Amino acid sequence: MSTRPYIVGNWKMHGTRAMLSEARAIDRAAERLLKVEVALAPPFTLIHATRKEAELIGVGAQDVHPADGGAHTGDISAAMAKDAGAGFTIVGHSERRTNHGETDALVKRKAQAVLDAGMTAIVCVGETQSERDAGQAEDVVRAQLHGSLPTGEGVAEKLTIAYEPVWAIGSGKTPTPDDVGAMHGFIREQLVAIHGETGSSVRILYGGSVNPENAAELLSSEEVGGALVGGASLTAESFLGIIVAAADAEKD
Repeated sequence: MSTRPYIVGNWKMHGTRAMLSEARAIDRAAERLLKVEVALAPPFTLIHATRKEAELIGVGAQDVHPADGGAHTGDISAAMAKDAGAGFTIVGHSERRTNHGETDALVKRKAQAVLDAGMTAIVCVGETQSERDAGQAEDVVRAQLHGSLPTGEGVAEKLTIAYEPVWAIGSGKTPTPDDVGAMHGFIREQLVAIHGETGSSVRILYGGSVNPENAAELLSSEEVGGALVGGASLTAESFLGIIVAAADAEKD
């Protein structure tokens, strides 16, 4: 598995074809920043077009249905996402867990469907502010990891974990680098407990109000292998600031 920093942009429910110019600009810049692995997860409607426009960066989906097909109006299967050009899928994002009531068991089924379709999965975990204030952050993240991750031979090599404290997403708040490093270290311990030694090579991304101003500090935290970026990935200018920070950190 690559040890380069992995910077993934999650466009969420943003984007029309007019935004393909941003994807092209990000793709061109990625050619000069080879120390960083870059990817975008646009909405389903732009996966195919983004894949055609951006040849160097990864392109993925933001979610999939766990079933291969069937009477699921409005849903997209993992095979359909892959056919559109996705090479990975984000599953278990807190906005899905909260707004759609997704359980760990459902996230695990989705992640398995992603792997079965031949893609890699970015599995999101993270605690709320009230859970952190109650001293339950590690308990919550432990339960999410053990309940959401597929297991088996070769599975760890196809997984990336994104730690996104729910209270930091889109709020402008970020945990301290020490807090980020502590949680990422804890996640590493759990990955080894779940997957054995192969768990030591799974990349762990940080997500939650990452921007060009704080990226370098956050990426310097222990066990942080990259970032899952929301709003700051919607323009090439802001997203490239984060990518450059990751490239500079890799030079040190």
